[in-house]
Amino acid sequence: MDTKLKLALIQSHLIWEDPKANRTLFEEKIRAISRDVDLIILPEMFSTGFTMNPENVEAEEGEKTVEWMKHVAKQQGTAVIGSIVFSEDKTNYNRLFFVDPNGNLKTYDKKHTFTLAGEDKVYKAGTSKLVFEYLGFKICPLICYDLRFPVWARNVEDYDVLIYVANWPKPRIEAWDTLLKARAIENMAYCVGVNRIGLDGLGYEYSGHSAVYDTLGNQIAYSEKEETLFATLDKKHIDETRAKLKFLEDRDEFNLVKL
Repeated sequence: MDTKLKLALIQSHLIWEDPKANRTLFEEKIRAISRDVDLIILPEMFSTGFTMNPENVEAEEGEKTVEWMKHVAKQQGTAVIGSIVFSEDKTNYNRLFFVDPNGNLKTYDKKHTFTLAGEDKVYKAGTSKLVFEYLGFKICPLICYDLRFPVWARNVEDYDVLIYVANWPKPRIEAWDTLLKARAIENMAYCVGVNRIGLDGLGYEYSGHSAVYDTLGNQIAYSEKEETLFATLDKKHIDETRAKLKFLEDRDEFNLVKL
């Protein structure tokens, strides 16, 4: 079966704590996509930047951005994924939304909140991993700091695609490059990383390095500038590689116990 998934990775600057302006920014970038794509991937906190001040963002802006994602997905006939500041019952989350063209939603709350920036004190961490199927591919989406924790990404579900949306700063970008490739190799899955670019409202610099790696760690897309990257994932590549190299069948079995 010739099953393919066509991706658009939007590597963009973000407008600090301004959801309306960011929705306009990304709508323009999405409308400029002339290729046929199945999934558009946006960075972490794409409507605000990586802010630790959710009180500066109106609580209803989360719902407005989700409705915007539904509108864009329907209008473009493609799925959209990215994380935003989302407020629910007076609790704030760094929540990822996947929206398909029919308006169906999948959500994931960032498991590993970034303690170095105090994210753990501002946003409630998630507890559940999300794996879902879209157009014949099993997809596992994660968020930024999650990349540093291989056990959480461990491919026990036989997913096909691992996606990281991020605001990963320039000083530690070598770790981003190295870990994206490692996650692809160890999980025998496509690994996709979408980072932002430019300066945020606190003066931190982001250098992009959005990329796609295949199941053997070969880089098939990469950029350090503001642009939309494209990549086509091939289910046949996954199936053939796993059939030939049965590394996933030799996984150690263990259970995590929280003390």
